[in-house]
Amino acid sequence: MIVLRKLVYYVAVTLDGYIAAEDGTFDGFVFEGDHMAGINAHYPETVPSQARDLVGLTDAPNRHFDTVLMGRHTYQVPGGLASPYAHLRQFVVSAQVSDTPDDVEVIHEDVIGRVRSLKQEDGLDIWLCGGGKLAAELLPEIDALLLKIHPVVFGRGIPLFDGKADIRKFRRTDARLFESGVSFMTYERA
Repeated sequence: MIVLRKLVYYVAVTLDGYIAAEDGTFDGFVFEGDHMAGINAHYPETVPSQARDLVGLTDAPNRHFDTVLMGRHTYQVPGGLASPYAHLRQFVVSAQVSDTPDDVEVIHEDVIGRVRSLKQEDGLDIWLCGGGKLAAELLPEIDALLLKIHPVVFGRGIPLFDGKADIRKFRRTDARLFESGVSFMTYERA
């Protein structure tokens, strides 16, 4: 039996469904509290390479993901790094981005076909890091959602799924609540 890798949309989100403010920043999220150590320990590979030393994850192995897929705005977040997840295989989906380091591959077209191809390769799962437009486009290929729901309302911004998408049902498979007010919810495609 062939087991395909999963495409997992793992992202922080506000109570009102936004993954970033209108300008693409995410300063309003809760960055201190018991959820940080708990989630980082379980998903160490989702901490940017340059921050891993700061949070004691320098030598932490990749537990769930060995590949990250980002939209252009996520990759070019203000103050962003040219190679934010050097410990993972990195892909940026964009028609505009062309100048990237050797360890960041740009997908210019047929993103669904490329994701399907990646899912058939051996390895750990594929982390869809953002953004909302890419998530809407890839919704038919998303196998799981890992949502860090922060106790904050932005009122407007970049939605979790930004664009036309067909209805897809997911079932909750896990829920972790933290004293910080952050909820970590896991959903699998139904």
